Amino acid sequence: MNILREPRVYLLGRQSVDASGLEQFLADVGMSWSTDTEVGAEQLCEAAGRLCYMSFGQGRKTNAQYLANIIESAHGSVLEHAVWNFVILGVSRSFTHELVRHRAGFAYSQLSQRYVDESTADFVEPDCIAEEPELHALWEESIRQSHAAYCRLVEGLRKRFADEPDATMRRKLARQAARSVLPNATETRIFVTGNGRAWRHFIESRAHEHAEIEIRKVAVKILRLLRQESQSLFGDYEIVSLPDGTEIARTAHRKV
Repeated sequence: MNILREPRVYLLGRQSVDASGLEQFLADVGMSWSTDTEVGAEQLCEAAGRLCYMSFGQGRKTNAQYLANIIESAHGSVLEHAVWNFVILGVSRSFTHELVRHRAGFAYSQLSQRYVDESTADFVEPDCIAEEPELHALWEESIRQSHAAYCRLVEGLRKRFADEPDATMRRKLARQAARSVLPNATETRIFVTGNGRAWRHFIESRAHEHAEIEIRKVAVKILRLLRQESQSLFGDYEIVSLPDGTEIARTAHRKV
């Protein structure tokens, strides 16, 4: 059993543009357009915005200028055409209970405790507990007792369902019942897909000083990755350190 205190975030997917499809569309409507960004998400958001007014080749010339105006105008629906995929590890079930409350613009695929054996599970300890020796000892004792109970329950339930001929079903029946004693601190893994507008809403809600610390850590890590991916869509955010050493994000363009 390992004790985890820092989440890990991996960027797995981003969009690309079908250049031939874009060229065919422009030819069919009798227009021409080029943009100065090679980032697929930025190209698609600009194209979506220009389609609204059929303003290809007109007005603001750079992608950064165009998308800055979109953000300043709070024309947030245009940002919904940009999509990124992340895998998040080293987080607790408490974290994912909060994360999946973000519904619009998101998709989730989470580790299944019915199929995955948690006898080798890791656990996520809140910093405020880890920093106090007495609280840490109490927390660790509780975790070890819960985990030991899970392992004993799995073994007993396997015997309880010994007459089930399907071995996979036998394991599932045991684990789905035994997991009821596992704490919210149990580590989980989750695959998350979100569009640009949804990610902005998540960052503003969760990289906030009043957000829970674990989800705030994840929100700031995702923001750092998204700023590398697209300055035009996320460069208006500033990451600020608080007196307690934690970080938050701020922007002048909220609720785009």
